[in-house]
Amino acid sequence: MKRLRKITYLGDYINGAFIIPPEKSESFVALNPGNLDDDVIGEFHAAYDHIYQAVNAARAAFPKWSVLTASSRANHLNKLYSEIESHLNEIAETISRETGKPFWEAEQEAKGLLGKIQITIKEGMKLIEEKEISDAYPKVTGRYRYKPKGVMAVMGPFNFPLHLPQGHFIPALLTGNTVVFKPSEKTPASGQIITEMIHRSGFPPGVFNLIQGGAEVGKRLCLSSGIDGILFTGSYEVGLKIKKETASHFWKTTALEMGGK
Repeated sequence: MKRLRKITYLGDYINGAFIIPPEKSESFVALNPGNLDDDVIGEFHAAYDHIYQAVNAARAAFPKWSVLTASSRANHLNKLYSEIESHLNEIAETISRETGKPFWEAEQEAKGLLGKIQITIKEGMKLIEEKEISDAYPKVTGRYRYKPKGVMAVMGPFNFPLHLPQGHFIPALLTGNTVVFKPSEKTPASGQIITEMIHRSGFPPGVFNLIQGGAEVGKRLCLSSGIDGILFTGSYEVGLKIKKETASHFWKTTALEMGGK
């Protein structure tokens, strides 16, 4: 590792601004699992009331964001592409330190973030184009079209802290949804660094929000009545809890990748 600097904790990202909670519900330290004694990455905190502030901000931003053209939303993602491209080394270093991966592997993950944006804009949008079905019913032309769902909670895993959650929130944003992202409590700095780049890309306030914290934060976020969908990649046990606890939340879409097998 070229340098081992401590990451400055910026707080949660709500409605277009980083906010350090005045009262902390949780505190945790990010450590390099490959170098526990010599690389303390930073101290981070969680505030339960920030969860609901972030959800409310995402709900407030949804109407205007959802009616923008896809090309207008893509412009913000293209700016994010440029931000990531300009900071690949910094992203890779952060991933490497938080996960204990060798730098070359973390660098591949960082570069993969660029590919996700490109393929979503160029190929992904083709999958949701409006389609017409002739004679869907005798002498009736049928059509089906897609529309944004609402506020999506994105739950990030430890092993690929940016590649996997970005695979959720990039398509969600491009298709007109707003996002509340909770990274793993083991990789909070990775979540913070991508959020800084999203901020610099000029997304409207509330469209993307970041909430730090552990299992209790994730649970409260998923159970929030203001959430319209849960996008999760992680363990089978946690995914099963999400499924059980939100079984009666009929309005929520849940996409759970559990174990990846």
